Amino acid sequence: MTTAELLKGAAELFPDEVVTSANVRHLDLPFGAGRFALITLDNGFDHTKPTTFGPASLANLDTAIDQVEREAAAGEIVGIGVTGKPFIFAVGADLKGVELLKEHKDALAIGKGGHEVFKRLSGLAVPTFAYYNGAAMGGGVEVGLHCSYRTVSAALPAFSLPEVFLGLVPGWGGCTILPNLIGADKAVSVIIENSLNQNKQLKGGQVYDLGIADALFEGADFLEQSLLWTAAVLKGEIAVERPAIDRGEAWDQAVARGRSIADSKVHGAAPAAYRALDIIAAAKDGDLQKGYDAEDVALADLIMGGELRSGIYAFNLVQKRGKRPAGAPDKSLARPVTKVGVVGAGLMASQLALLFLRRLEVPVVLTDIDQERVDKGVGYVHAEIDKLLLKGRVNRDKANRLKALVSGVLDKAEGFSDADFVIEAVFEEIGVKQQVFAEVEAVAPAHAIFATNTSSLSVTEMASKLKNPERVVGFHFFNPVAILPLLEIVRGEQTDDASLATAFAVAKKLKKTAVLTKDAPAFVVNRILTRFMGEIQNVIDEGTSVEVAEKAIEPLGLPMSPLVLLELVGPAIGLHVSETLNRAFPDRFTVSPNLAAVVKAGKRGFYVYDSGKPELDPEVAALLKQGDVVLTEEQVRDRVLDAVAQEIGLMLDEGVVAEAQDIDLCLITGAGWPFHLGGITPYLDREGVSERVTGKRFLEPGLASVPA
Repeated sequence: MTTAELLKGAAELFPDEVVTSANVRHLDLPFGAGRFALITLDNGFDHTKPTTFGPASLANLDTAIDQVEREAAAGEIVGIGVTGKPFIFAVGADLKGVELLKEHKDALAIGKGGHEVFKRLSGLAVPTFAYYNGAAMGGGVEVGLHCSYRTVSAALPAFSLPEVFLGLVPGWGGCTILPNLIGADKAVSVIIENSLNQNKQLKGGQVYDLGIADALFEGADFLEQSLLWTAAVLKGEIAVERPAIDRGEAWDQAVARGRSIADSKVHGAAPAAYRALDIIAAAKDGDLQKGYDAEDVALADLIMGGELRSGIYAFNLVQKRGKRPAGAPDKSLARPVTKVGVVGAGLMASQLALLFLRRLEVPVVLTDIDQERVDKGVGYVHAEIDKLLLKGRVNRDKANRLKALVSGVLDKAEGFSDADFVIEAVFEEIGVKQQVFAEVEAVAPAHAIFATNTSSLSVTEMASKLKNPERVVGFHFFNPVAILPLLEIVRGEQTDDASLATAFAVAKKLKKTAVLTKDAPAFVVNRILTRFMGEIQNVIDEGTSVEVAEKAIEPLGLPMSPLVLLELVGPAIGLHVSETLNRAFPDRFTVSPNLAAVVKAGKRGFYVYDSGKPELDPEVAALLKQGDVVLTEEQVRDRVLDAVAQEIGLMLDEGVVAEAQDIDLCLITGAGWPFHLGGITPYLDREGVSERVTGKRFLEPGLASVPA
């Protein structure tokens, strides 16, 4: 079967592909270097829309290569370049089509089609050049790897091979060519480490430093400088020298390092990283075609697996649903926010003040019970701005302007009389929060929105004693505030649409992923995590060892174990939330006496790290009082997953969120649950837990799974 026939057949499986054109134009290179063909990848959309590769797009590139191949054979051109439309080179495969594939043979055709087209670039009679002028990811990176030479823009904002992050391998040459170009260790960093580090992106300068690109030019005249450089290369005035690749023990050590990284991140729970490492290991002998064949098989196997479907589902949640929150009111109802008040000046309140200041760039005023606390809070914000200045994230003028916008006062009347939005971050006790809002209502303007950062308390009850309870909304951030994207926006029973719309508008300016939740105990993330961690604590209390209880959850590939997460949250906060949920749902949520003992003893967690790795603190071990019921890892895992599935089913029945997708979005963006799980509901569906516990799947077949 020819490449054209292969791609034509595959195109029928991608009915909604946004087709990328491959336009050829000719130009005379400087210095009399000769006639040159430049292929520009362009999907015809505005410059903010990414250019992708589906079967029809690959066919267009294949046709363009047909043309330049004839010209090269006839001696009409001296070289060929590939570049992208302004600001975007290309960002890889068209995942919308990939998730629709039902048969392994069709998935295999996608891998072979990409390889057959891309590798033609390395087989032409003249040198080929890739000009990474803008964002390049996945297949966009790989098409350039097949070229003889590469240049990169210093202004390039994002460059990556993110496939492992999504549950794939770089399957159009990435796993095979990259280690042979820059060495196995650097390739492992790009393909494995960066992907599993929340899809870390490289900048243009880093791409050059790694040796992926042969030259680095400024963005303003990037293409012009690249063509000048190309002319010099073709005339022999510039010789590109690349370091020799160590194909000995260093290669094996790099692969071993990659396996350690994968083990630490996914604990063997997701196959993509390990399949990629197998291909990198085999690429040591430099046999490119053998590597391409292995990539084809791995790509097809993974496309038909649950992890990829979950990864695409998670990606779509973050990129689409996260930007268009379900249930959000008409944005035209939102009121302008020109000044923000923060009640409290502790660490959480100070983090909030910094976030509002940086994103909204409006006056922010903190209050607290004494001047020392106020000064400390303002000082924290100033210090963080100074850090941004040192890192070059802001210039001196902006740093001074931001510092001038933040202030602290003791008198709420002085600070909040003209505030449009006031958020409290005080002690997690309902009476304290009610008193705070009463004091704020007495001095704030009638239009001001009151937001609470409560993690578990009732927003409705908090607002119940106010004259205007309709302007109170839950605004629950996750720690660390600057890093975790999720913002649970909670609608109390009397919260009106204008207040809610303003909350969503502010969330958007804060660059947070907002999810609307009902005013239910602990909302979404804390309710699920508390049930999850509560079952872990229960089995420990009953007699199962800490080690077995923790190890039981490793197959999920979570970013950290339950007790390490508890340490991050803080045992006291974990205990408080479990007590809140125990009062609301005593039949399902328990209060662990061992956790209470750990909190009473002032311990910050269950582990010590004297050896460099977590080990059970002997003082905590002495506190533990356990029964004699000892479970296996499998029994623990089943019990925990059954509990989580039950809780999610109840939350959906109660209407805590609109759909299961919102629960997954919350866990991904608020708790760092991995993309390969799709949050949690695709995993529960895939493992049969959903039907075992609730009698039905949480998601329709084909959503985060292979279509029926």
